[in-house]
Amino acid sequence: MKLPKVSAVVAAAVLAPAVLFPSSASAADAPRPTGASGPDTGSAGTPDAAPAGTGQEDLDRAEVRRILADKASGVSVREAAEKALAAGTAAALREFLTTGLQNARYTDHRVEATQILAVGGPAVKKAAETALRGSYEDLLAFLKDGQHTARAQDDRVEIERLIADLPTWSKVREEGTKVLAVGTPAALRKFLAVDLQGFRHTDYRVRTVQIFSGGGPAVREAAMVALDGSYEEIAAFVEKGQYTARAEDDRAEIERLIADPATGRGVRETGQKALDTGTPAVLRHFLEAELPVQREHDARVALSQIMAKGGPEVRAAANTAMDGSYADVVKFLQEGQYTARAKDNRAQVAQIAETGGPAVKKAALAALDGNEQAVATFLIEGWAKARAEDEAAAKPGTGPTARPTEQPTTAQAVPAAQTAATGGQVVQAAARTTSDTRTGTTAGTRTTTGTTGSATVGSGQLAATGTEGLGLEAGGAAAALAAGAALVVVSRRRRSAEG
Repeated sequence: MKLPKVSAVVAAAVLAPAVLFPSSASAADAPRPTGASGPDTGSAGTPDAAPAGTGQEDLDRAEVRRILADKASGVSVREAAEKALAAGTAAALREFLTTGLQNARYTDHRVEATQILAVGGPAVKKAAETALRGSYEDLLAFLKDGQHTARAQDDRVEIERLIADLPTWSKVREEGTKVLAVGTPAALRKFLAVDLQGFRHTDYRVRTVQIFSGGGPAVREAAMVALDGSYEEIAAFVEKGQYTARAEDDRAEIERLIADPATGRGVRETGQKALDTGTPAVLRHFLEAELPVQREHDARVALSQIMAKGGPEVRAAANTAMDGSYADVVKFLQEGQYTARAKDNRAQVAQIAETGGPAVKKAALAALDGNEQAVATFLIEGWAKARAEDEAAAKPGTGPTARPTEQPTTAQAVPAAQTAATGGQVVQAAARTTSDTRTGTTAGTRTTTGTTGSATVGSGQLAATGTEGLGLEAGGAAAALAAGAALVVVSRRRRSAEG
């Protein structure tokens, strides 16, 4: 295995005899590699001392140079070979080939194992430490086979970790599952060292498209830029960029909520606090965690207000919704209140039909035969018009015994249903009064003048407008009071005229 170049000083420091591993300080203590040849040739044995005059020195020098030129030679072997050549003596060359080469090899193998330990996974580290504490044969076995077996264990664990939390559509998960099934050290290593980045690129592109689909304007713009870029740009968007862009969208969304007139007080106040803090985490927390809570709170407040002002049907439906879930409350606000209010409106119109004059009764019955809009229109407009017709028809003619200065007056009670109103306001009815030629006095806010006097009717919001009133039972008392007051006024005026 080709190693990065390491100085002899570094190797010596790593392999100091005082640490955990055996010493190679002397040639006598150094174990001999099993089956090791003489000077890196792969043949058995080591060179014997060269007989004088045999040309052995030239042979040794050539062998040392070959070892030095071999790219597989380690740093320690190279340094020792250069030192032997620099000495230039037959003894130095022979000493390197017989003793120094083996020691240098042992040192290089220990450096190699130490380097593998430094960058290996748990299984590799454990195997390397065991080999470094063992014999030279243990060290060679680790470098030849043991490191690959241990690395395969670490690779399997790493691939399992990578795919554990990935979605089913992930290319990394799909291909990682396949390679785990194959299980060979070569397949596991190739997946991590060669194929993984390509599979990740595919996953990042798919994820970027998903983020684009669900993102706001800033997120979509950033995603488009990333999709047009390199793998590094797409990875940067998925890992960091999407969150920066989403913070821009979150701020814009909170500002929109606050500006919306339909937004409740709780949402508005909490959203403003999030904007004032302004960090991406706080903005996201508001939208994901606080907003749903505040929306439900505001919805229940709105329901309570409607219930407090509603008619019988509205109050019953509101009570049911209040006891239910948030979905029940929303359904009442969006649908239920209008259905219940329509029932209250029909009940009010039915009572008006029973107590009203001919024109009122006719118009009320016609409204009841129609849809909800017809009922609401009657309460808002038709009732008043029909009542005016009944009042006009009820005016008595001029009889022969009538006084020239006063026409007879009758007090007509306002229909009980007329007192039903919304927003807590009750329709008030004032007594009909007379007007004579001497005083010309009138009473009320809406009058009809003539020989029969004047009449006043207060006003209030109808149930169809979206709020509810006090209920129909209040009408009878108001009508009775109005009629009694009218009779008292007429009696007093008659006594005054006769006197």
